[in-house]
Amino acid sequence: MLAQARYTSIHMHVSEGELKEFIIDSGLVAKKEIDDAAIEAEKRGQSLGDTLVSRGSLTEDALRRIQAYVLGIPFINLKEHHIQTEVLSLIPEPIARTHNIIAFKKEGGSLEVAMLDVEDLASIETVNKKTGLRILPRLTDTESIKFALLQYQKSLKDEFGDIISTEAGKIRVVDEAGKDLSGDELKKMAEDLPIVRIVDTLLRHAIVQGASDIHIEPMEDQVLVRYRIDGILHDAMTLPKAAAAGIIARVKVLSNLKLDEKRLPQDGRFKMETEADRVSFRVSILPTFFGEKTVMRLLRETGEGFTLEKLGFHGENMERIHHALKQTTGLILVSGPTGSGKTTTLYTILDILNQPDVNISTVEDPIEYQMKRVNQTQVNPQIGFTFAAGLRSLVRQDPDIIMVGEIRDSETASLAVNAALTGHLVLSTIHTNSAAGAIPRLIDMGVEPFLLVSTVRVIIGQRLVRRLCETKESYTLDATERSKVTKEEEFNIAFKALEEEKLIKKGSTLNELPFYHPVPSAECEDGYKSRIGIHEILAISPAIREVMLKSSTSDAIEEQAKKEGMLTMLEDGIYKAARGITSLEEVLRAVTE
Repeated sequence: MLAQARYTSIHMHVSEGELKEFIIDSGLVAKKEIDDAAIEAEKRGQSLGDTLVSRGSLTEDALRRIQAYVLGIPFINLKEHHIQTEVLSLIPEPIARTHNIIAFKKEGGSLEVAMLDVEDLASIETVNKKTGLRILPRLTDTESIKFALLQYQKSLKDEFGDIISTEAGKIRVVDEAGKDLSGDELKKMAEDLPIVRIVDTLLRHAIVQGASDIHIEPMEDQVLVRYRIDGILHDAMTLPKAAAAGIIARVKVLSNLKLDEKRLPQDGRFKMETEADRVSFRVSILPTFFGEKTVMRLLRETGEGFTLEKLGFHGENMERIHHALKQTTGLILVSGPTGSGKTTTLYTILDILNQPDVNISTVEDPIEYQMKRVNQTQVNPQIGFTFAAGLRSLVRQDPDIIMVGEIRDSETASLAVNAALTGHLVLSTIHTNSAAGAIPRLIDMGVEPFLLVSTVRVIIGQRLVRRLCETKESYTLDATERSKVTKEEEFNIAFKALEEEKLIKKGSTLNELPFYHPVPSAECEDGYKSRIGIHEILAISPAIREVMLKSSTSDAIEEQAKKEGMLTMLEDGIYKAARGITSLEEVLRAVTE
């Protein structure tokens, strides 16, 4: 432990009585909710603050601010500070990210650091040893930490660009005549230091950028590298054509694929650990006219836990899902195209269901996130271990809840429905454009309508839209402008949802409803950062069961669901656009794709 003179420690001990008073005064939580939480806290031996956070009544950041106010601790919003690069870099990015500690101000022999936990003495000691400065901890919130971590990324981008351009110049040109290289020659290329460095840098760069996919595309006279960030493909860099063979060979070595096979598609997988992340790469290699194209999907294994709220569920939508999760049998489906976040939604639902008194088994392709206490199985079609074969075996494993990665054929559909009929809660995904479209799709796969009526509990249709950054431009639409976007009825339904959730002022009209345009900035290049879901939740009611038995068309099912208050994806998108979460342009792009 350091001597007291070396740093300033702040002990966040607030009496329960004081904390309760200040939370009531803040007006952030209703008095009854605070009283209920106080009783629960006493029973569990928890603090009132922790209980309110676990119940979702108060965010961790709001609790930190209240504690800081009670104790008179300086609270710092890093977004209001211009942090000099030389000060920021006094704490290396991995330490800053792992320990949530940011250097933001240096004066003489003192360094002010912003932290989420000012009692984390080990982190303070580490920074003290590294800098030799007197450390002055200040309290901050998670948004401030995220904002500061982005500044590290900017300097990393420049560094990566320099490494790649330097190493690209060192590549040995061995295939200039266009001859086919042997496996040994390709292996030698894959171990070439410049190639190793380029591929390693490409992967690290993609992780830092928050990319979900890397595309390496050979062209006639160069290699194009593109990253998919927040659902949009961006050109990242171009490399000399001479690098193509070595880069593909290096990716094949990492993925344990055949080096000399260039005529057939290949699929593989490998993992990479950085200081802050453990990332799994799913690799697909496809022969094209100018060579082999490689696409790598990034799956972060150390990603933060999601909640339904964080994914974008709210109000009646949330109630419908929670009602379905209370059932012990039946089928819960998530529908949408590739890359619409279906698996993330399923894992979030599994996390809610993952209690000590249930046995959960999954069959997936691939296993995207490891979950504690869940028995996860990876399919392997090459040896005949398909979803259907896995599901058939799972039923004999005494599960209460089964998750099937995807229903993609009639055999899997039939087995999933039978499992739901015989006392299991079955979760799965299906590729359709809307929630209602899942029913005719399953009937097309050979499942009888009367079986679907007995098993399907809820269908979640979804897309992903980009979130607007904090800096955005507000505007309003009159009836004429609204009609150019979509029907007035859809704006009215979104307006009603906002009213029901008390998110707009009483007496407001549709003409006063604000919408927002993105504003590009240094932190947000195109005005957007990260993504959120827009959803439609089709709960199977007695009236919808009647429609399913009579006509089974998606239009008829959707019409009845809307009569029963279902928000469509477009309406949920308008709702989120009016809340300033996304823009109307982004909603229309996602829904009409």
